[in-house]
Amino acid sequence: MNKFKFLCLLLLGLIIFSCGSNSDKKTSYFRLKTDENKTEFQLGETIQGSIENLKDRQIDSIRLFFQQKYLKTLTAKTSFSVSLENTKLGRQKLEAIVFSEGETDTISDELKIYNNKAPKAYTYIVVKEYPHDSEAYTQGLEFYKDTLYESTGQYGNSSLRKLNLETGEVLNKINLDDTYFGEGLTILNNKLYLLTWREKEGLIYNLDTFEQTGTFGYNQSKEGWGLCNDGEKLYKSDGTEKIWILDAKTLAEKDFIQVATNTKIYSKFNELEWVDGKIYANTYQFPSVTIINPENGAIEGVIDFRGLREQLSNLQSLDPQNHVLNGIAYNPNTQKLYVTGKNWDTIFEVEIIEK
Repeated sequence: MNKFKFLCLLLLGLIIFSCGSNSDKKTSYFRLKTDENKTEFQLGETIQGSIENLKDRQIDSIRLFFQQKYLKTLTAKTSFSVSLENTKLGRQKLEAIVFSEGETDTISDELKIYNNKAPKAYTYIVVKEYPHDSEAYTQGLEFYKDTLYESTGQYGNSSLRKLNLETGEVLNKINLDDTYFGEGLTILNNKLYLLTWREKEGLIYNLDTFEQTGTFGYNQSKEGWGLCNDGEKLYKSDGTEKIWILDAKTLAEKDFIQVATNTKIYSKFNELEWVDGKIYANTYQFPSVTIINPENGAIEGVIDFRGLREQLSNLQSLDPQNHVLNGIAYNPNTQKLYVTGKNWDTIFEVEIIEK
């Protein structure tokens, strides 16, 4: 009798589960289709497409969205065009909400948007060399009112520093808790913001005293890599193709750009620096710095820093896979640019020239 009851209950459960599964399944009556099924576009092009009616249903209207922004409502036709004159790059969603016979059907397609120009190629000239603590596993480097600040990484050895550029002397230093892996930093309104790597938390410091005054969460971004600001907003990289835009007051991630050239979407941007309206970004483990348009994510230039590491005095003691180029600092008062790397014994003042 107990076995019979058990089998009945099991059968009833399977029936309920089956019915629930079928009721949750929704058939799509429409499909979003671009001309020639094209999924990759460049700035300046136009996306041509249509809404395919798979079940010959009566369509009342279609609301079209691109990059989560409303574009237009279609009523008399199902074909559409979307201009890409001014838009963000990267993986972008084209979406339509179809109103049909008292129901709504949401359909979408992911497209890749690239820049319409190849990046300019740049190289460098070393103008001057300055001593740098080779114990510093550099993660962030930034000038504020002619003073240089640095953040370093590694669990158990992360720190925040104030430096004398000319002598390399560490004027002030605090160590982060051993649970933190320090990453990029930026300074805005006399506050210093410092990222941690995988701890999903940023640290806020009083610039004058290095006293920690608060923390902030990462919200949607994956990790903490690089950080810079334009005087109003903060820009944060997380190892993906995204650079997040943070509200300076709340530090909430309000938006993001995706970084791309005319042929490809790129990721692993580490140290960030704001230079004359552009984001300069070091790509982790590559001897180069990209110049990024902060409005749409376009890589407008690439600075080739090959050969710079070979000018270090402590080159023989460095692991080529770990002690890489990382650290970009621009002094807006002198318009001079400086770069260094993880455990490098030198900070280089460089002049950038087009190839």
